[in-house]
Amino acid sequence: MGLLVVFLIFFLYQLSFSSSIFLCPKHQSISLVKFKETFTINPYASSRCYFRGQKPYPKTNSWNMSRDCCLWDGVICDDMTGHVIELDLGCSRLVGTIDSNSSLFQLSHLQRLNLSWNEFHGSHISPEFGRFSSLTHLDLYNSNFSGQIPSEISHLSKLHSLRLYATGSLRLVAHDFKLLLQNLTQLRELDLTFINISSTIPLNFSSHFTNLRLGFTGLYGIIPESIFHLPNLETLRLNYNYKLNGHFPKTKWNSSASLMELDLSRVNFSDKLPESVGYLTSMHSLSLPNCNLRGPIPESLSNLTRIVHLYLQDNSLNGTIPSRMFSRLPSLSRLHLSNNHFSGELEDFKSNSLEEIILGGNQLQGQIPKSIQNLENLTGLDLSFNNFSGNVDISLFSNLKQLLGVSLSYNKISLINENKVNFTWPESLNVLQFAACEVKELEFLRSANQLLVLDLSHNKIQGRIPDWAWSNWMSLMTLDISHNMLTTVESIPLRTVDTIDLRSNLLQGSLPIPPNSTRYFLISQNNLTEEIPPSICNLTSLIMLDLARNNLKGAIPQCLGNISGLEVLDLHNNKLSGNIPTIFSNGSSLRSLNLHGNKLEGKIPRSLAHCKDLQVLDLGDNHLIDTFPMWLGTLPKLQVLSLRSNTLHGSIQPPRIETIFSELQIIDLSYNAFSGNLPTSLFQHLKGMRTIDSSTEAPRYRGDTYYQDSITVSTKGFMREIVRILYLYTVIDLSSNKFGGKIPSIMGDLIAVHTLNLSHNGLQGHIPQSFGDLSSVESLDLSGNQLSGEIPQQLVSLTSLSFLNLSHNHLRGCIPQGPQFHTFENSSYEGNDELRGFPVSKSCGDAGVLDTNDTVSELHDEENDSEFLSDFWKAALMGYGSGLCIGLSIMYFMISSGNPRWLAKFLLKSLIFPSYNLFISHGRLQHEQNCKFGSYNCPYAGPECSVTDDIQSLVAHLKDDHKFDMHEGCTFNHRYAKSNPQDVENATWMLTCEFSLSPPVPFFLSLDSKLTHSSFHNLMVLYTDCLQPFIMIELHNFINHIPFTDSRVKADIKLSYMV
Repeated sequence: MGLLVVFLIFFLYQLSFSSSIFLCPKHQSISLVKFKETFTINPYASSRCYFRGQKPYPKTNSWNMSRDCCLWDGVICDDMTGHVIELDLGCSRLVGTIDSNSSLFQLSHLQRLNLSWNEFHGSHISPEFGRFSSLTHLDLYNSNFSGQIPSEISHLSKLHSLRLYATGSLRLVAHDFKLLLQNLTQLRELDLTFINISSTIPLNFSSHFTNLRLGFTGLYGIIPESIFHLPNLETLRLNYNYKLNGHFPKTKWNSSASLMELDLSRVNFSDKLPESVGYLTSMHSLSLPNCNLRGPIPESLSNLTRIVHLYLQDNSLNGTIPSRMFSRLPSLSRLHLSNNHFSGELEDFKSNSLEEIILGGNQLQGQIPKSIQNLENLTGLDLSFNNFSGNVDISLFSNLKQLLGVSLSYNKISLINENKVNFTWPESLNVLQFAACEVKELEFLRSANQLLVLDLSHNKIQGRIPDWAWSNWMSLMTLDISHNMLTTVESIPLRTVDTIDLRSNLLQGSLPIPPNSTRYFLISQNNLTEEIPPSICNLTSLIMLDLARNNLKGAIPQCLGNISGLEVLDLHNNKLSGNIPTIFSNGSSLRSLNLHGNKLEGKIPRSLAHCKDLQVLDLGDNHLIDTFPMWLGTLPKLQVLSLRSNTLHGSIQPPRIETIFSELQIIDLSYNAFSGNLPTSLFQHLKGMRTIDSSTEAPRYRGDTYYQDSITVSTKGFMREIVRILYLYTVIDLSSNKFGGKIPSIMGDLIAVHTLNLSHNGLQGHIPQSFGDLSSVESLDLSGNQLSGEIPQQLVSLTSLSFLNLSHNHLRGCIPQGPQFHTFENSSYEGNDELRGFPVSKSCGDAGVLDTNDTVSELHDEENDSEFLSDFWKAALMGYGSGLCIGLSIMYFMISSGNPRWLAKFLLKSLIFPSYNLFISHGRLQHEQNCKFGSYNCPYAGPECSVTDDIQSLVAHLKDDHKFDMHEGCTFNHRYAKSNPQDVENATWMLTCEFSLSPPVPFFLSLDSKLTHSSFHNLMVLYTDCLQPFIMIELHNFINHIPFTDSRVKADIKLSYMV
C-alpha cells in the first residue's frame, strides 16, 4: 500500500513538472486569440451539423490567455514540443472572413486543420494554406469559401485527407486538378463535391485512395476503368456529372474486397448491370439511379449480403425483380427501383430489415403482397403507377408502427377496410397517397390524425367533407382531393396547409377562402358562381392561384396585384367583368397571368411593366379596347403574348428601343382591328424566333406538379391547346385584322416559327420567296387576302409543312410540285381562278413545272394503270367479306414495288387500315420517339388482325420506354364520331411518335383519331399529322371533370389513303 502511495505522488509530481515545461508557446497562443477575434459567434450558424450527428458549439469561447492554449477546446499540442499541431474548429458557429494576413497562417506546425461547417462568407481559400508543409488533414467542408482554389494546395505533399466540399461557390481549374492528383501522392481521402472542375478524369489516381468524392463537379468524358480497380478504394462518388460516360468492368473488380459505397447517379452508362457486380461483397450502398441502365437485374446482385442501400431508380431495367433480393439480403434497408420497366408479380418480403420500398412507376402486376404487414421497420412504401389489382385491406398497415408514408396511387386496386371497428393508422404516419384507388368515402381515415400530405385525387368521393375530417387534418401541409365529385366545401379550417388542390369537382356557390398559410390554391374546373371576395388578398403567401373554368363573376379584386410573391394567376374562362387590376407592384414575382375568356373591359394596365419575371400573358377573348402595348416588349422574359379576340386597334408603331420582345415565342393578335402595314420593325426584334434551339426545355417552377401553363392557338385549321410545350412551340397569328400592304420579306428570317397565320387581312403583293427559309413551319395560312403573282417554288423545300391555305387570293400560275405539296387538297387553293396544276382541275400544260416529256409520260402511266385500278378494286371488294386485311397487304405490295404512279394523285377515302387501341398505364411522358412503320400481313381471322414484326417491335419499344400497352385490332369507326366526351381541358403531357414509312411509298397517308372512353377524368386525345414520308402522332393527356366508370383510356387511330 505504501509503495502505491509513493508511486502516485511521484506520478503527479512528474505530470505537474512536465506541464510546467511543455507549455503552449506564447506566440502561438497570441496567434490563436487574434484569429478568434476576427470572428463573431452566431447561435444559428452551423445548425446543419445536427443533421450529421454533431452538436455545434462555440469552441473559441474557452480561449483565454490565462490558460494554457493546449487546454483550449479544439486545440491539440505536441506532447514533446508543445506546438499546436491540430486545430479542430468544425461546427463552431464562427462567422467572418479569412484572408492572407490571418494569424492562422503563423501556426506553422499544424498537421490537422478542421474549419468545416462555419460561415466564412466571401473568403477565398488563401494561397497561404500552401505554407502548412506538415499538414496531413485539411477540412474546409461546407464553410462557404468561394472563388478559385489556389494551386498552392498541391504543395501540401503530406496530405492524407483533403475535404473542400462546397455548394457551387468554389472552382478548380482543370490543370490544377490534375496537378493536385499528381503531387499529392499520399492522399487517401479527396472530397471535391460541388466544386466546379469541368475537366476530364485524369488517369493518375494514387493506389492509396480509400475515399474519392467528386460528385456535382462538371466532370465529362469517359470514366477510366482503372478507377474501378484501385485496390484500397472504399468509397467512390462520381454522382451527378451529367456529361460523364462509362462502362462497368466485365470481370472481377480489383476493389471488390474493399469497396463499400458506389454512387454513380446520373452518369451515363447505357449498359447492362454486369454480373461482375456480384464480386463487390463488401458493398453497403450502391447508387446507380438515372444511369440509362437496361436489361434485367443480375442474379449475382444477391451475393451482396452486406448491402444496406440499393438505389436503381429511373433507369430502363426490365424483367422481374429477383425473388432472392427479398430473401438473401438480410441487411437491406432501402430498396429504390422506381421508374423502370419491371414486370411480373411481387414476391413476398422476407427481410425484416427493410425500411423503404420504392417501386413506383413500373409494370408490376398481381396482388400487393400481404407480407408487407410483417415489415415492422418499414417507414416508406411506394407502389404507385403500376398494374397491381384486387382489393387491398388497409389493415395491412396497422402494425407498421414506424410507417411514415404510403403511396398506392394509379393502380387497379380498391381499398377496403374489413376491420372497421378496431383499425387504426400508425401514429407516425405523415403521407398517404391513394389517387385513383376507387375511394368513395373518407371514414377509413378517421384515425389518421398526424398527416402532412394527403392525396385522394381521381377517386369517387361525393358530397361534402365531414367535420371530423377537417378536425383530424389540422396538421396537413398538402391536400389534394381534385378530380372527385365533391359538391360543397364551405370553409377550409386548416391552420398550416401549404397546398390545396380541389380542381375538377362539382363545387358550387361561393369561393371558399383557404387559411393564410396557403401558397398554392387550385380550384379550377368547378361551378363556382359568386364574386371573388377581396379577402382572398389576405393570403399574402400565395404563389399560385388557379380559379380558371368556373362561372365566377364580378370584378377582379384590385389587391391581387399587390401580392408580391404571386407567380401564377389563372382566372381564364370565367364571367369576370370590369377592368384588369391597375396596380401590379414593383418587385412582383408574377410569371404567368391568364385572364383569357372573360368579359374584361378597358385598357391593358401599364403597371404590368413592373412584372419583370412575366413569361406568359394571355388576355385573349375579352372586351379590351386599346392600341398595341409595345411597352410590354420591355419585359425581358416574356415568351407568350395572346391578345386575340379583343377590340385592339390602330397601327403597330415601330419600337423606340433596340431590345424588345427578344424572348417571344408566341404572339397572337388575331381577331382585333389592327390596321396599317405589318410591323416590319417588330419582326426584326423577335430574336427568339430567329434561331432553332433543339436543346430548349420548358422551365421548371415550384408547383409544376400541379399546374402547367397553357394557351389555345389556331394551327392547321383548328384550335389547339398547347400545354407545357408552349415554350418549345413558336406561333405568329395576326389573322382577322385590317393589315394592308406587302408581306415583309424579313419574315423569312423567323426560321423557328411553327405556325404562321396572316389570313383574312388586306395584304397585297407577292408571297415572299424568303418564306422558303421557314424550315420549321408546319402550318402556313395566307388565305383571304389580296395576294397576287405565283406561288414561290422555294416553298417546296418546306419539308415540315403539313397545312397550307392560300385560298381566296389572286394567285396565278402553276402550283409547285413536291413531297409536301402532293398532300394538299384543292381547298388549299380555291378562290384563285388562275392557278393551274395538281390538285386543281386546270392543267399546267407546257407552262407547267414538269417538262413536256415528264407530263406525257405521267399521263401515259395513268392510262396504262386505269385497267389496274378497275382490277384492283374488284379484288379488294371481293375480298372484303372474307379478308379485308389480305386485300390491303396485296395493295401495299403492289404499291411498294413501283406500281402505280397515279396513286400519288388519287383519293381513296374509304380504305382504312386496322386501328390500334392504346391504354395508359403510366403518364409521365415528354419525349419524342422515332418508330418504324412496316408492312401489314393480316390474314382475316375474326375480329382481330396480326401485324408484321416491324409493328410488333414498335409495340414493344413503346411499352419498354414509355409504360404503354399497345394492342392491335381491326376496329373500324366512322370519321369524326359524335360520341366524343366534351369539354376536353388542361393537357398535362404530350408524346410525339414519328412513324417512318419503310420502304417509302408513292402515296400519302392521313390519320384520323377518335376518343372512345376514359376513366378518372384523364382523357386521351390524338392529334395526327401526315408529313410524307412520315406520320406524326401526338398523344395528349387531358383532365376533365366528367366521371367515367372504366379504369382505362381507349382511343382508335385509323389510317386512310389520301392525296
